[in-house]
Amino acid sequence: MSIENLKNALPDFAKDTRLNLSSLASDETFTAQQKYGLLVACAIACRNETVRAELIEEAAPHLSAEALSAAKAAAVIMAQNNVYYRFVHLASNAQYKTMPAKLRMNVIGKPGVDKLDFELWSLAVSAINGCGMCIDAHEDILRKGGLGADQVQAAIRYAAIIQSAAVALEAGAA
Repeated sequence: MSIENLKNALPDFAKDTRLNLSSLASDETFTAQQKYGLLVACAIACRNETVRAELIEEAAPHLSAEALSAAKAAAVIMAQNNVYYRFVHLASNAQYKTMPAKLRMNVIGKPGVDKLDFELWSLAVSAINGCGMCIDAHEDILRKGGLGADQVQAAIRYAAIIQSAAVALEAGAA
């Protein structure tokens, strides 16, 4: 079990992260596709090879090929969009808000999985990447789609725990 491998790889000073990873393993907030897609998208977004490898190994048996690809696509498209829209949001010059992005984003319209699942993964990745505009946009779609505040908050908890694991591994190696 790969969450176990990841927990075992964490340094002793990351005991809380170890405990939090255990809570993810037993979490039943989401459907299997939502949960394991969150693991994949967040693992890729945190940019740590060990976290990515272990969590994709954990998730792969629970996801269809389409869902695994869509979770990866959520991390990739948000890597692009979070940089662009964070700039637009933070730039003092309001002119950028009126300009077309001119970025391909077709996967958002046709992710190959349930739209709300893709939005959930995109929200979590946007939290890792720190894009307030994207967080607001994805959260709005999720809430309108019927997800409650508990589910939105749980998705962000996944992002926080997975990011914490990546930072703990890097700190342990330093």
